[in-house]
Amino acid sequence: MRNKLIVGVIAVLLMACFTQNAYCDDALKKLGRGIANVGTCPLELFLQASNVNKTDGPVAGFTYGILKGFAMTGWRLAVGVYEIISFPVPFPKDYAPIIKDPEFIFEDMNW
Repeated sequence: MRNKLIVGVIAVLLMACFTQNAYCDDALKKLGRGIANVGTCPLELFLQASNVNKTDGPVAGFTYGILKGFAMTGWRLAVGVYEIISFPVPFPKDYAPIIKDPEFIFEDMNW
């Protein structure tokens, strides 16, 4: 009985992962976004401090920027863990990203 339950859960997860939607993101992108958010969340500390430094100056970057970086690190980590756990579920609607600006940490960087 337990083996049938495990096989059933795996089958449902696989079906949820590999079904394609023609109009929205999919479960695999949500999973990848979650893994990327968890892996890159510590970089928010430096990124936010740098962004605040550019807009408001070095004192603000060193104080407010670092505090904003800690907050964004926690937020990106929490959202990443949530997206990893809930990747087969299309919530928010159509697998939309929770953190939208930027969806991935390196999107706004000019290489």
